[in-house]
Amino acid sequence: MKKIIFILKILTLFVFSSIIIYFGLYIYAFITPKMYINNTDSIVFYDKDGNNIFDETNSSDYTKLEDISDYVKEAIISIEDKKFYKHNGFDFLRIIKAMLINIKSGEIRQGASTISQQYIKNLYLTFDKTWQRKIEEAFLTIELETHYNKDEILEGYLNTIDFGGGNYGIRQASNYYFNKEPNELSLEEATILVGIPKNPSYYNPINNYDNAKKRQKDVLYSMYKNNYIEKDKIEEIYKKELVFYGKNIKNELSSVFYYKDAVLSEMSNIKTIPNLLLNNDEIKIYTNYDKNVQKKLENNINIEMSNTTLQVASIIVEPKTGKIVSLIGGKDYSKSQFNRATSSKRQIGSTIKPLLYYTALENGFTAASTFLSERTTFNLGNETYSPKNANNRYADSNITMLSAIAYSDNIYAMKTHLFLGIDMLSNIMKRVNVKTEVKQIASSALGTSEINIIDYSNAFITLANEGKHETPHLIEKITDKKGNILYEYNYENEYVLNKKYVYILNNLLTSTYDYKMVGYTSPTLLSISNELDSKYAAKSGSTSTDYWTIGYNQDYLMMVWAGNDDNSDVNTNDAKITKKIWAKTITSLENNTKSWYELPKGITISTIDPLSGELKKDGIICYFENGTEPGFNNIEFFENISKKD
Repeated sequence: MKKIIFILKILTLFVFSSIIIYFGLYIYAFITPKMYINNTDSIVFYDKDGNNIFDETNSSDYTKLEDISDYVKEAIISIEDKKFYKHNGFDFLRIIKAMLINIKSGEIRQGASTISQQYIKNLYLTFDKTWQRKIEEAFLTIELETHYNKDEILEGYLNTIDFGGGNYGIRQASNYYFNKEPNELSLEEATILVGIPKNPSYYNPINNYDNAKKRQKDVLYSMYKNNYIEKDKIEEIYKKELVFYGKNIKNELSSVFYYKDAVLSEMSNIKTIPNLLLNNDEIKIYTNYDKNVQKKLENNINIEMSNTTLQVASIIVEPKTGKIVSLIGGKDYSKSQFNRATSSKRQIGSTIKPLLYYTALENGFTAASTFLSERTTFNLGNETYSPKNANNRYADSNITMLSAIAYSDNIYAMKTHLFLGIDMLSNIMKRVNVKTEVKQIASSALGTSEINIIDYSNAFITLANEGKHETPHLIEKITDKKGNILYEYNYENEYVLNKKYVYILNNLLTSTYDYKMVGYTSPTLLSISNELDSKYAAKSGSTSTDYWTIGYNQDYLMMVWAGNDDNSDVNTNDAKITKKIWAKTITSLENNTKSWYELPKGITISTIDPLSGELKKDGIICYFENGTEPGFNNIEFFENISKKD
């Protein structure tokens, strides 16, 4: 009996304490200055030239509540928050019910966020799933409910919802899906739109009509339960066929929304920004976006991927600055808003080999260093490993690093990796600031690691920038409306690799498309050789699930990945897609001067046999650190070649 009394006292104390804290927060919120709530023009995005990227989609898209169809308002309240006009920001009974359902099922099946809470999330762009964020969200919800009436909150909410396809807010959604203004929407149109935000890709009515219709029935049923429509209306409206417009006449490039989402993702990691968002009437984000580059990339992706089911991710970076001037995270934003450039990690395949061979050059290897290329089973202690070359082609003789790069020979790579020590590759990736850990195992030399494309670009920015590292970034600076700087990118530009070895490696990477290298097999990028009009360091890579092409010069680094979202095997018929996208795009960029790197001091030249590595008068041109070249260095020949480069 004493225990029961004690428990009751504790519960009573807890309840009274909670009530006191709850009302205390409301009193504190009431006496604090009125918070500013963003509308659709509160964040302005600028490109690299200072032009507003979305200049047509700002304040003109903000719609007053009285200019929105009653069907939309009734539907959104019914399906999202039926007690919206009755609670003070939190539906506690709904929270308890959701907790019990989730505990019983052992997984999160039901949420309990009110419209006010969801609006706060929309204003904040993103919330980390931490207790600190949840507490902050709760307090901001109290502030919102204290300073604004329900109609103002509902109006703001309807102007910030993600309706998919790059459409934020009810006006963009009604324009895009039905070519109508928000006050013109019918009941069947309104209930389709209101169903989208739960999962904008899955319930997109243009791409997933059946899913959208099932969701529409849920919306209609919720409206019936809340006395907005009669029961017989559910089937009547559900059976009506809808005609969709599906055009966004305001934005010439649909892929720009991938860039925008990536900017917001980068912004969410800038710790000083989220707390400022609600205290400013406008945020200006100055990005590195280049519309002309994005247009060329999108166009080439559309052409080359028109007959495949594969997805794509690609970025184009200025190596000297780390500026990401173009980014595409998927084949079609209207069909899938999942941004593979920011949110996906994929196996990198043979594209990792340049980092391996840089390490080899640092440790005494040269372009002429040889290993035997033949079918090999490696004894790794308690296990064996038997990698294969593409199409099972081997020289069955010694080959040089030059040939190993041109043909992407897996045996040479494995022997190099094991000879140097399996920790070396992992270490070099850390040096070039790749955040994803590359495991110290044998297969890492063949690219079994899964890395995000932006993270991975750290490595190739460093190679393309002659050994200097610069962090890839989309945002240059962020200011408030008055121009006060809230954030500015801080340039690093430090040498992390040896310039001489980078120069040697970059020249070796031109062999991947060199007709002179055709021998017992062909260079891996020979199929696009005729499309290249100047020198590029380039490397392709493939696994059973992924295709990559990465290439660069002084002006641009471009990386392209293609594969299936579910990690299923790729079709060999699609093997050339990333190569073609890369070649057609990088050669067409207006600011690409197509100049090659200057020869560093301490580097000499020789022409060698690509297999044996021996000096050969009409062999392949290779660069060497002074004193490591095979044979005597012909100064006159060296000077003539240097002039050509």
